[in-house]
Amino acid sequence: MSTNQLISSVRATISSQFQDHAADHDFQHIERVTKIALHIAEKEGGDLEVVELAALLHDISDHKLNGGILNDNGRASKILLEELNAPIELIQKVVEIVDLVSYKGANVPDVSGSIELSIVRDADRLDAIGAIGIARAFHFGGSRNRPFYTPDIPVVLHDSFDQYSNDKSHTINHFHEKLLLINDRLETATAKQIGAKRHALLEQFVAEFYKEWNVEL
Repeated sequence: MSTNQLISSVRATISSQFQDHAADHDFQHIERVTKIALHIAEKEGGDLEVVELAALLHDISDHKLNGGILNDNGRASKILLEELNAPIELIQKVVEIVDLVSYKGANVPDVSGSIELSIVRDADRLDAIGAIGIARAFHFGGSRNRPFYTPDIPVVLHDSFDQYSNDKSHTINHFHEKLLLINDRLETATAKQIGAKRHALLEQFVAEFYKEWNVEL
C-alpha cells in the first residue's frame, strides 16, 4: 500500500468513526489539527507521513470519548495500522506520538520525543485555544451539563493525568487549569507564533467574562 493509500484509508476510517461525535471532538477537529500539524511541519521539518498519520489518529480512543479508558490511543492506532499493513517502523513512530500527545495536567510535565511529536502536540493544543478553543470548551462543558462558572469552586492545578481526567469542574476553571497554560508549553517556533494571538484572545475573553458575570457596567 502506498503512502497516499495508507493515509486515505486512515482518514476514511477516522471520518466514519467520528461522524457522530460532538463538535468539541468531531472530525472537523481532527482535520484542523492535521492541517495545522502539516503547516508546522513544512516550517519546522519532520516526516510529513508520520505527522499526518499521527494527527489523524491522535484522538482515536481518547479518554473523553471511549468511556474513560486512559492512555488507549496508542493501542487503538497500532491495531488499525497493522490491519492496513503499515511498516513496523512507521507504526512505532506514530504510536509513540499518539501515546504522548495528550495534555495530562498542569503539574504534569510533557515527555520529550521526536520533532513529529512536538509538531502534533502543538497542533492539537493550538486547536484548544483561540476562538475555536473557547467554542469547544463551552460545547464540551454543556454536553456534560457543567455550569459556565461557579465562583466557590477553586482552580485545581492537577498533579496527575488521573486527577485531571476525573475533574468535573465548571468551564471557566478549565481555562485556568489548561487553556491559559498552553501558550507557555508550545514547543515549536511556528506554533508559538500562531499561539500568541490565540492566547491573547483567551485572556481578553476571560477578563470580559468576569466583568459581565459581576455585572460591571
